[in-house]
Amino acid sequence: MEKNTQHTDSFSLLTKGYVDAPIPKGIDLAQEIIRLKKEKNAVLLAHYYQENVIQDLADFLGDSLYLAKAAATVDADVIVFAGVHFMAETAKIINPTKKVLLPDLNAGCSLADSCPPNDFAAFKALYPNAIVVTYINCSAEIKALSDIVCTSSNAVRIIESIPKNQQIIFAPDKNLGRYLIKETGRDMILWDGSCIVHEAFSFDKIVSLAQEHPKAKFIAHPESESQVLDIAHYIGSTSGLLKFVQEDDATTFIVATEAGILHEMKKKAPNKTFIPAPVSDDTCACSECAFMKLNTLEKLYLCLKHELPEIVLDDTLIKAAKSPIDRMLELS
Repeated sequence: MEKNTQHTDSFSLLTKGYVDAPIPKGIDLAQEIIRLKKEKNAVLLAHYYQENVIQDLADFLGDSLYLAKAAATVDADVIVFAGVHFMAETAKIINPTKKVLLPDLNAGCSLADSCPPNDFAAFKALYPNAIVVTYINCSAEIKALSDIVCTSSNAVRIIESIPKNQQIIFAPDKNLGRYLIKETGRDMILWDGSCIVHEAFSFDKIVSLAQEHPKAKFIAHPESESQVLDIAHYIGSTSGLLKFVQEDDATTFIVATEAGILHEMKKKAPNKTFIPAPVSDDTCACSECAFMKLNTLEKLYLCLKHELPEIVLDDTLIKAAKSPIDRMLELS
């Protein structure tokens, strides 16, 4: 009876996809999160696209590859993933015996959503001899249909590890796929998916901004559209962009990726200037992922306090999705 009551209480807390409960007035949420992490032997993994205060609280802060590696090595009982759903799923796949939490289950991903499993399975069946390489920004079900997973940090290395006469399907990001075709010379079959954050950049506005700042270097994430990448001084993963701005001699950078990365760039290179690349929508000045920003400090606190919402995956799915992730980690 006690177990059923607990289940009912959990369900009532999560009717909105996140813990909907009162927060005591006057508490220091950041300090409470630090205390709860210690009390529950929990570790906080956060992506660079999270809000600044969450980035500053993270035990591990990084891009998808770094966080996947971190998830494979942590010895905490609880993993709290401040990111989006596919990232928390990946942590659970890597650590099936650990409790993995996501502050808001609504934190999805437009790129992952652009590749429905049933449709992709039918697409894959059209090319029975192809090796399937999928970008980590996809659901557990898509990973289970894959031969190997990659991130933007290691994608070139992954593609180049495959024999040149081997047919390759690359999914779900067509923009990253086109970039990889150009970089590796491989003729890959691309799934028609994309990220709304990285497709939002305005080529014309970037050109105008670059003219206003002639000494600035323009850097971009490879999920951006081809015409944007064609004018970039440097193209790289989130961690690659961060490394570049620290090491390059330029003092001003126009940055075409989710604006959350600028917080860490300013911390790592405080004497340099970072300008978010403009987007086509006149209502906002930079490109932000609305899904990433669903994870607030309040939701993070309640998530740790109640240990909800929890990522739960079927054992068979975990086993199928883990193999291509393991292959990626071995090559990385």
